This record gives sequence, C-alpha cells and structure tokens, in this order.
Amino acid sequence: MGELFVYLLLFSVAGLIFPVYVHADVYADAEQNKCWFALGLYSRIKLFGGYLKIRRDGIAFHLSVKKAVLLPYSEMSDTRKRFEITKGFQVYRYHQIVEVGTDGGGRGILFAALVQSLAAQIYSVLQTAHPFLSLKNSTLLSEGRTLKITLRAVLVFNGLVLAVAMSKKILEALLNWIRKRKSKALWKKRHSA
Repeated sequence: MGELFVYLLLFSVAGLIFPVYVHADVYADAEQNKCWFALGLYSRIKLFGGYLKIRRDGIAFHLSVKKAVLLPYSEMSDTRKRFEITKGFQVYRYHQIVEVGTDGGGRGILFAALVQSLAAQIYSVLQTAHPFLSLKNSTLLSEGRTLKITLRAVLVFNGLVLAVAMSKKILEALLNWIRKRKSKALWKKRHSA
C-alpha cells in the first residue's frame, strides 16, 4: 500500500513539472467559408476537432455531426474576457502555409508578396525575442480564385501552470459568489428595516 502511494506521488509531481505539448491544426478555405480545426496532446492524443462556419448571426462551431454551438457576434467581446491566457503558456512552434489564387489579375501575386514580407518581418522580431521558437511561413500561388490557410501551432505548458490558472479561476468565481451573496443579504436587510 505504501508503494502505491509513493508511485502516485511520483507521477503527480512528474505531471506538474514535465512539459505538456498541445498541438493545434487549422485549415481554412475562403471559397467554402469553413475552417477545420483539431486539438491534441503530444501529436498523438486527439482531444477534439471540428469545423466552424461564418454565418449572418454569428460563428457556428460544429463539434460533431449532430452537435453545433452558435456564438453570436454580440457576445464575442464577453467571450474573449473569459478565455485569458497566462504567461505560462508558451508558443513553441508556429508554421503556416498561405495559398493564394492568381485569377484576380496581379492582386493575388501582390497579396502573396505582402503576406510573405510581413511574415518575414514579424518572424525576425519574434525570433530575436524568443530564440527557441520555430517559425515558418510559406506562400503558394495557384490557378483560379482561391484563398486557403493552413496553420500548425504547438503550445507548451506544464501541469503546475495549469493548476495555478485553474485555481485562479476557481478563486475568482468563489469571490464573485461571496460578493453576490453579501449584496443580496445587504439588500434584504435594508428592505426589511
């Protein structure tokens, strides 16, 4: 029984210290108005995936064949505040491929050149600040009218950072609950007197 406790303690400490790699793959096609995505751990364990589609009333996230969630445009500013990324989450790799069609005259070629030069400038600044970062950008020209973007990103964090972020969110929710409860009690006290 004592050995089991020691092994559990060892694995939990290792889980808090060793890095966790989250892989995100995104493919967007402007012609189809869809963006496919997949999230996984260590490029082997798939967490979830699906696609999103832009609609008139908001963005529809299709997580399975029968399940979709609609995020209205009016609620997007509130949603961004809920998903706060801490400094413990580091981007380890960011690779992108942009495919641009040359059907629009010279506009496609100019857009591809603009994407390539902007990425080179941004990547050089990021590479000097974070030398461990793997950054790649490719631009492809194709016939017809098309705009496709393929992204692969890897985030690194450890269990300790995740535990601190979760405990921070739990404490914020607890404090909000206490404040609401105190304000209701104060309101009832004023109106009963």
